[in-house]
Amino acid sequence: MSMLEAVLAATREHADRPAITAGRRTLTFAELGDRVERVAAGLADAGLVPGDRVAFSVRPGLDAVVLALAVCRAGGAIAFVDLGAGPELLAARLALAEPRWSAAESVLHLVSAPGLRRIARRRGIDLPAYGALLPSARHIVTGPPLPGAPRGALRLDRLARTAPRPLPMPDPGADALLIFTSGTTGTPKAVVHTLASLGAGLDDIRDGLGLTPGLKVLTDQLMIGIPALIAGAHWTLPPAGADPGAAPERYLPLLERAEAVFCSPAGLDAILRLLDERRAPSGTLSLIALGGAPVLPPLIERALARFPDARIRCVYGMSEILPVAIADGAEKLRAVGDGDVVGRVAPSVRARIDDGELVLAGPGLARAYLHELPAELAEVRTGDLARLDGDRLTLLGRKKDMLLRGTQNVYVGLYEPVIASLPGVADAAMVGVPDAIGDDRLVVAVVPDGAPADLAPDPAHPLAKRVAAALPGLIDHGALPDLVVAIGALPRRGRMQKPDRPALVALVEPLVEG
Repeated sequence: MSMLEAVLAATREHADRPAITAGRRTLTFAELGDRVERVAAGLADAGLVPGDRVAFSVRPGLDAVVLALAVCRAGGAIAFVDLGAGPELLAARLALAEPRWSAAESVLHLVSAPGLRRIARRRGIDLPAYGALLPSARHIVTGPPLPGAPRGALRLDRLARTAPRPLPMPDPGADALLIFTSGTTGTPKAVVHTLASLGAGLDDIRDGLGLTPGLKVLTDQLMIGIPALIAGAHWTLPPAGADPGAAPERYLPLLERAEAVFCSPAGLDAILRLLDERRAPSGTLSLIALGGAPVLPPLIERALARFPDARIRCVYGMSEILPVAIADGAEKLRAVGDGDVVGRVAPSVRARIDDGELVLAGPGLARAYLHELPAELAEVRTGDLARLDGDRLTLLGRKKDMLLRGTQNVYVGLYEPVIASLPGVADAAMVGVPDAIGDDRLVVAVVPDGAPADLAPDPAHPLAKRVAAALPGLIDHGALPDLVVAIGALPRRGRMQKPDRPALVALVEPLVEG
């Protein structure tokens, strides 16, 4: 069953149950299904046709969920747009995606209008003139009526008043989601998922996490919230700004009413640190799901000490295929030997080891990389060294020079040539300094033209500052370094004189804040 078919089936099966809550607004499953059908009909009436792509810049919330599902129901595909990517990279991504439609919040159009944009820039908020990014696109606007929306923009609240009518159900093989993962201004990269590939993966998440009807699930992640809906669970979206990692004090009260929560290891770490200073929420968490970065035993131990009745589930996956495997926290604590046990391979995933590298296929695999179309993916080489013991998967390291930063895989080979091409840079390398929860702090080391070989790593060097200022417009927002240093020479090893990354990590580690 495709993702869309599964969600719509749930809206009929669980019609009177609460489906989704955001702030004071709650929709039952029947209301959610009706709203999706009405908005889809309105989009079709306005000219959206199967295959159209929609550049999507609506923050997680009830409107975002309804609109994303409605676009898919009308046969369109969502292309998530990261406005923090920098103007050049953003333009390159939009040129690759070729969206005919744009969806954004009214406040985004307001603050990116010429007058207010100057004020916002003085306050450190630099947004592109959003309406001008896609001058020929049709615009959909969510949120309250505000000045600045492009002429002729369609308002979501008006689309939701469209008389429902039966639309043809999109083909399961139709494109539904474009996820930009990495790349430079010259070669942006995105994976293309279909309704069917999303359906396979989201079914595995529902079953692997044990999501059930009525379960109160707290998350802002569509890839967890949608399987919660498919299961008949009650999905609650946190308000904007209530991020567990950045603002745990705002997130903590939400746990009072939650039975299940999904967050990153960094987010859970922040919550647990805050709870060390105050009482635990009075609610009862039965499930803590973690993903987006390695989940290490010390974090699991702390979580179980604070929430002893909760099940811990650790999700391993990637943009191309999610999930790959799901591990029980207690199982990870019992594991012995080398490597990181990431759990049982998901039922829809076919995994094999080729020369030590994990290779994946299955119905949940993305259809293609956007820039490689019409070529399609038969399998994906992950770059992870791994071992399979039956269906139990253990990661042993990384074959490629790949770092992990939050939810993004950072392939340094994509970025080092770009950095080395900057004026005044003779050589460059990017390394990761692991932190206490398994994430990588990204450090870029640049060798200035004509620098003495004994120049120690220096973040205050003028070239380091110029490179740090230049990178936001050149590389992925998710790959921007935490620190840029100038250095006299990169340590090298072997006959091929390849960069000695462990030695470079040792040199820069004392400069990285914990």
